[in-house]
Amino acid sequence: MAQVSALRDAPVLVTNLHRRYAGVSATVRALVPLQQRYQPTAVLDRGGLGLPGTVGLWDLLRHGWRPPSGDTARIWHARRSGELALGLALRHVLRQPWKFVYTSPSPRRHGWLWRAIVNRSDAIIAVTERAASFLDWHTTVVPHGVDTEVFAPPPDKRAAWREGGLPGEYGIGIFGRIRRSKGTDLFVDAMCEVLPRHPRFTAVITGLCQREDEAFRDGLLERVRAAGLGSRVHFLGDLSTEEIRVWYRRVALCVAPPRSEGFGLTPLEAMASGAAAVTSREGFFPSLIVPGTNGQIVDTGDGPALARAVDDLIGDPERLLALGRSAREHVVARHSIQVEVEGIQAVYRELARSGAGGVGAPPPRR
Repeated sequence: MAQVSALRDAPVLVTNLHRRYAGVSATVRALVPLQQRYQPTAVLDRGGLGLPGTVGLWDLLRHGWRPPSGDTARIWHARRSGELALGLALRHVLRQPWKFVYTSPSPRRHGWLWRAIVNRSDAIIAVTERAASFLDWHTTVVPHGVDTEVFAPPPDKRAAWREGGLPGEYGIGIFGRIRRSKGTDLFVDAMCEVLPRHPRFTAVITGLCQREDEAFRDGLLERVRAAGLGSRVHFLGDLSTEEIRVWYRRVALCVAPPRSEGFGLTPLEAMASGAAAVTSREGFFPSLIVPGTNGQIVDTGDGPALARAVDDLIGDPERLLALGRSAREHVVARHSIQVEVEGIQAVYRELARSGAGGVGAPPPRR
């Protein structure tokens, strides 16, 4: 495996300048070690990911003008507009030789400033067809994948659940931020309705709750208490990535009901870990869920439909476990991270061969 010790050895730089660990951070952390098997890949990181090849701003000033031997420019791969803007400043102000790749998961039309920055990329990757539809132009669609070796099912879901020390025989989980946009309230309402009919199941809620969402979370806790389900709906807090992987392995059903989602990795990771999934129609979910085969999909924001779907799936635990096994097979066959890496590398190769105009067909840059 190619190891990166400094920017001067790397034809590609991937950026992660957000200090808080978020979805982009998880994506970078998963992808870069595999990308480094193809060529040296540096990481401009302020989020403490601890990846090989991590460099700092000083490295850009020391080595940014000198691409590796045989290259006319390095590739700067950003997933946030501010990170792309930094690279553009290095190219246009300091005259460093960079070509830019931007990955967009956004399920909405951005304002003129965001578009003005992103449209100056040399290649744009959308993670879903829906995300591509909100862009002025794009090069290709490369969906996120999951490392099916890291995210893998336990030998026995029931035994794995018992190891967690919570009541019941089976688990239902929602993973991600605790906020209205993620549909945490829809999940809690569904649990309050269906859990009294299914005493063998217990629900867990994981994820960061930011200060502005604390009142929202407290209201959910009150709903759980009022329903008499304090022992069967557990808020686990903001867990480490390793702890989240353990809970993926424990739950038999993952619920992801966001009202808005760029892509949505949590059900993909849970499915790779042997859980069936119930999702809304946001993000990548319509391409991921095969109803009746690996889970169910419901209309975005439809709480009663979400409750009905969960009720149906947990009404037959053996069928639910079989759907989880099918979910694992589906992810391995169609949504592995290796497929994502190969798609990104194809963009890099084409960009390295191209001239100054990039590999897409961008509109006139204004």
